[in-house]
Amino acid sequence: MNTNYLLPNRFKTIGWFLFIPGIILGILWLIYEPQPRFLDATVFAIAESLFTFSFIKNNIYDEITGLLIIIGSIFIALSREKSEDEYISKIRLDSLVWATYINYTIVILAIIFVYDFGFYWVLVINVFTILFFFIIRFNWALYRSKKQIQDEE
Repeated sequence: MNTNYLLPNRFKTIGWFLFIPGIILGILWLIYEPQPRFLDATVFAIAESLFTFSFIKNNIYDEITGLLIIIGSIFIALSREKSEDEYISKIRLDSLVWATYINYTIVILAIIFVYDFGFYWVLVINVFTILFFFIIRFNWALYRSKKQIQDEE
């Protein structure tokens, strides 16, 4: 099976080392909104106001957090398993489809029932959830299939 789009297996470990601190920092940001002074920086901004290009002062805590979570989850989700075969590829595809259904069901429900600034937060969090749902479903399905094989032996 052609899986050229998958990263080497070692990226999964790197992904967990990025993802876990990203989640911790993200939870801290949601609860306390920290603004550590050492992360104050002058950054290039494309869309500060109506697609103008400029340099602005910004605390980059939330940008670092988002990048850790996204890059970590991509590495986790798109790394080969140690023994990648057609069955694992099927589980991977099924998990991706399942994650997409769940993710967009949440968006549809938010469009119908969530308004104002709450809707903005649903969309911000939704940037990360498709990868979360995929990782959870894929690893659960792998665990379940390995357990079933062990039970048969």
